[in-house]
Amino acid sequence: MLYYLLAPLKDDFILFNLFRYITFRAASAALLALLISLIIGPPIIRRLRELQIGEEIRADGPKTHLSKQGTPSMGGIILLISTLLPTLLLAKVGETFVWLVLFVTVATAGIGLLDDYLKIVKKYPKGLIGRYKLIGQVTIGLIVGLVVYYLPAVESARSSTTLPFFKNMELEFGIFYIGIVAFVITAMSNGSNLSDGLDGLLIGLSGIAALSFAGIAYVTGRVDFSDYLNIIYLPEAGELTVFCAALFGASLGFLWYNAYPAQVFMGDTGALSLGAALGTVAVLVKKELLLLLICAIFVIESLSVIIQVAYFKRTGKRVFRMAPIHHHFELMGWAEPKVVIRFWIVGIVLALLTLTTFKIR
Repeated sequence: MLYYLLAPLKDDFILFNLFRYITFRAASAALLALLISLIIGPPIIRRLRELQIGEEIRADGPKTHLSKQGTPSMGGIILLISTLLPTLLLAKVGETFVWLVLFVTVATAGIGLLDDYLKIVKKYPKGLIGRYKLIGQVTIGLIVGLVVYYLPAVESARSSTTLPFFKNMELEFGIFYIGIVAFVITAMSNGSNLSDGLDGLLIGLSGIAALSFAGIAYVTGRVDFSDYLNIIYLPEAGELTVFCAALFGASLGFLWYNAYPAQVFMGDTGALSLGAALGTVAVLVKKELLLLLICAIFVIESLSVIIQVAYFKRTGKRVFRMAPIHHHFELMGWAEPKVVIRFWIVGIVLALLTLTTFKIR
């Protein structure tokens, strides 16, 4: 919004010229998101505590988690506000890519908020019924898929995605690309939700992924960098840098309160929207396959649950001591902060490996 207001005034006041640069607006968005989250965090946490909106800890979970009973939840509201405001202020909100990622973030946060409300306030044990949650996620994904397919930023990249490690190679899906987009967004949303089980785990991993995607979006939106790296040039992708930077700053701010021992949990309000937002960015910059690297921990967390359930139904035995897999390491004797920090380290390594794929082509 500020771009449209201030950039045209660059001749009247030279500092307004800075708003023409994505790097300046992205850095500003990250700092503003951090500041907003630090300011609004305490009053929102206090209000959640007053309303007794506290986390219900599973009786069959790790016994060490029972002390977390009653910790304020639905803190994803902090994350949502801190991400949306800087993006609306500093990105070119008139561009399709920006409002698409904002739509997905808000819509999936809405599903998560309803789930949290039913579970915590209305005391429904399972919250929003799983199939209704899935229907909502798939519908959101299909909307994005339809927009991307029928209103492509670049006609030649309407229904294709970049193949990592190979130069000038793309996978073409045709009309099936709409369904693939829906699958990616839904899978990422649920994958991030399953990863939200330890203090600071999900928000730290999401911040790492958001920062990485900020760099990917920036080079994808630059004609010179995309040409040098032999990747698809997408003019609107650059503005996603601002969103990713805001998400990174908001993640740092939320981590201030969510670090062990957590003062607030994000709940499904934040957990569902984080993965969906990252999946949407990957779709828009045509780097869906890189999600297998950059968000590999989300994938592993999801697979651990699928494997555990399938194996138990078949044999009556367990592969892991507990799923998702972060609980397995807890029951092996790793302290919660150690599990979190080691997963962060793996996340950073995966992010670096992801970025190297742009040169190994």
